[in-house]
Amino acid sequence: MKPGGYSDSGADIAYELKKNDIGIVTPVTNPDIENDLHWVFPDTKKGIQSAIKKGANTFWLNTVLYKNHKIENFFDRDFQFIGQLPSQVDIYDDKYFTNELLRKNKIPIPKTKLISIENLNDYSLDIDFPIVVKPISGRGSQGVSLVRNQKELDGKLNEIFLNNEYGNTVYVEQFLSGQEITVTVMPSGNYLIDNQEKIYKNPWCLPAVKRFNHKDGIAPYNGIVAIMKNSSVLENNELNSRKIIEVYRQCEKASELLNIKAPIRIDCRADEKGNYFLFDLNMKPNMTGPSRPHRETQDSLTLLASRKIGWNYIDLLRNMIRQSWKACC
Repeated sequence: MKPGGYSDSGADIAYELKKNDIGIVTPVTNPDIENDLHWVFPDTKKGIQSAIKKGANTFWLNTVLYKNHKIENFFDRDFQFIGQLPSQVDIYDDKYFTNELLRKNKIPIPKTKLISIENLNDYSLDIDFPIVVKPISGRGSQGVSLVRNQKELDGKLNEIFLNNEYGNTVYVEQFLSGQEITVTVMPSGNYLIDNQEKIYKNPWCLPAVKRFNHKDGIAPYNGIVAIMKNSSVLENNELNSRKIIEVYRQCEKASELLNIKAPIRIDCRADEKGNYFLFDLNMKPNMTGPSRPHRETQDSLTLLASRKIGWNYIDLLRNMIRQSWKACC
């Protein structure tokens, strides 16, 4: 779980909506602009009921979701929801499971191998070093590391299992040496772009964002390094290249398989020939934004991509609201 949950981005969203005259309810009557928890309700049964008592009819599921989350108790009511279905997030947050689903559907992913504490002394690798070690569940690059030989791998595995921070199973993955990009995929729906209404019958991609200033081959976790310091949208000539158009097609295919209800983020990386592979699919991309004065550098990867098609923060949020759904109908 992320310390503080997603209260920072939740407060960014709520403040931006309020600033643009979109009706919101908050836990306190006069929320402090710098106090995140003044803007968001706890995702507990009590917190949800408190929001309802204050008049909420739409819930922005900007939190860690999982099967049997308390919000599911309200799916039989006449409410709107913005975000993913908790039961789907529960399944697809398992990186290994999701990657295997993509592989079976002919979507290019790196070679991977599952290692558990039970087979720590009895596993074989068919992946050349260097390789990437990842937790099964995790946010972005948190807990991810690059190892260059068997000795480093043994040390990293022992460290992970000893600390037990990420459970008793990890997977290792082929390291791709080429450019890394992040693709935000929007769900099918009705959007407003350049003041024109556009209907997408299938998931579609925002412009790709390239990542740079990696540390030991891994993009730093955005809780440590601000996105704006190590990311930028690709130049037009590359955005229109055959390789990028092909990776968009694969990202859209993956998103359709997962039946997404809200934006997801897919990290992709190229091999030495420039061919892209999907290596990390995030059902809950960060939605931080520069809505409050002390948060002016808090663009998310999705917001960076959105700016390329002419959306600012409120445009992105309004278009997400347009894709809200009802569970009861």
